[in-house]
Amino acid sequence: MTLQPITRNFDDNSTDAGFQFTFYCDVCRDGFKTNFVASRTHKKAGLLRGLGTAIYVAGNTVLPSSNLGWGGSAGANALAQKFQGMSPEWHKEHEAAFQVGQNEAMGHFQRCPKCRKWVCETDWNEQNGLCVEDAPRAAAEVAAAKAQKMVQDIKDKASQTQVFTGNIESKQTICPQCGKPAGEGKFCNNCGATVGLLKCQKCGAQTQVGTKFCGECGNKFE
Repeated sequence: MTLQPITRNFDDNSTDAGFQFTFYCDVCRDGFKTNFVASRTHKKAGLLRGLGTAIYVAGNTVLPSSNLGWGGSAGANALAQKFQGMSPEWHKEHEAAFQVGQNEAMGHFQRCPKCRKWVCETDWNEQNGLCVEDAPRAAAEVAAAKAQKMVQDIKDKASQTQVFTGNIESKQTICPQCGKPAGEGKFCNNCGATVGLLKCQKCGAQTQVGTKFCGECGNKFE
């Protein structure tokens, strides 16, 4: 028998000692684990103990976009390999326990009538009777939109705020001899004249060589 889960993905946590299953929400992938059901044939002869307690099928490794849960051929083959060698009685118990576990899980999931997904209570919009993907909660959307707008307002305000209050100056030294830009050295790049700075003996301000008066205090250079 091929197990047909209500949700797209599930884990079969069964061992030779008993049966347990985890069903996952089709939206958020949160899981619900069913109660453990002990196997009545566990102590009977014929069971393969070599399987140990690690008979585990990771259903959540199936990509949601594949639309192939453990009810599909790949899942059925994996289960068949994991449970190979178990007695027919054990397999009957397994199938019966799966149905019981699935009925238990259905009490913790809601099926969206639009997209047909089984979702947990967190992803169920009870007011609209749809999953939150098809009917997002208005309060949550309003809160999210307000938070996004607040962040954008903060960025806009920050972009208008003056952060640097210093002065940026860019001075070009002009050669007093040839009148051309002299470069950054002590001598003019064009004529070789001295273009060092003079220091005013009165106020200490510096100015270009060849200047007759200090630009700060008006002191006359000798």
